[in-house]
Amino acid sequence: METDPPPHRGPAARRDQGGRGGGRDLDGLAQVANKIRDAVESVIEGKPKVVRLALTVLLAEGHVLIEDVPGVGKTMLAKALARSVDCSVRRVQFTPDLLPSDITGVSAYNQELREFEFKPGPVFANIVVGDEINRASPKTQSALLECMEERQVTVDGVTYGLERPFMVIATQNPIEMEGTYPLPEAQRDRFTARISMGYPDASAELEMLETHGQASPLDRLAPVAHAEDVRELIDVVRRQHVAAPVKQYAVDLVAATRTHPDLRLGASPRATLHLVRAARAYAALDDRDYVVPDDVQDLAVPVLAHRLLPTAEAQVERRHPEHVVADLVRRLPVPGPGK
Repeated sequence: METDPPPHRGPAARRDQGGRGGGRDLDGLAQVANKIRDAVESVIEGKPKVVRLALTVLLAEGHVLIEDVPGVGKTMLAKALARSVDCSVRRVQFTPDLLPSDITGVSAYNQELREFEFKPGPVFANIVVGDEINRASPKTQSALLECMEERQVTVDGVTYGLERPFMVIATQNPIEMEGTYPLPEAQRDRFTARISMGYPDASAELEMLETHGQASPLDRLAPVAHAEDVRELIDVVRRQHVAAPVKQYAVDLVAATRTHPDLRLGASPRATLHLVRAARAYAALDDRDYVVPDDVQDLAVPVLAHRLLPTAEAQVERRHPEHVVADLVRRLPVPGPGK
């Protein structure tokens, strides 16, 4: 009888064992995922880790929040990921005067039929790009709560289902910037991961001058996968094996945030679910059909940090949630082989 693989392997062992899970399903996933990754990286230079994390969230059937200062390519990343898949895409520019019905849709009176009919909003798409989401009021931001969690929209008492795949890719500027509203805790908790773009290095910025100098590479980006492909990949990811010690490790890591003295709000049980789902997708992108603690560790900061609220003392001393999560990853015992 075949036994489960050891729960923990280092990066070198992961590469050596990469072919173990390489059945037809995983082989197909790797091929399609690599095409999407290459398409996005043709637009976003020098950010392979950022692109991989965005692809991980897509395959985990989650939502991603891209936060950074203006001009580093947040919207470009969102558009590139959306255009690389041949599916319905809608973009919403969030502004202070945007209404919830501008997102979900509205029931309008049809003069010819003499009855009200529902006019779907931009949320009825496979990929919804929300640009500068924190420039809208919290009331408008909350219009995304139901669709992000339940994949449905309720308008005037009628519930409408959303097609799979469904993903919200939102960008936001840091909350210290003028004219922005902080996202409510419930809204942040629905985003699987938060990505920070960061400034490109000198060589990537120089390459950007060449590729973006005459025309935007987005104009040349053609879809490399279909919505059905993504649905099949999501189903493959759901079948990834997560051993009991790895699940316990994820639970312990999330639970540690709830008692940390630097945090007044820890991560929710939804965060644990998102962490394990993302780890499944992360492992699949490594051509493995099982999750190891390294996957959980690599994803801990982007999946957990944006959900945490620091205490006033921690804010004064600049102990950010990212630092807290990184410290917990270093200190928490990692399950070893056979445990």
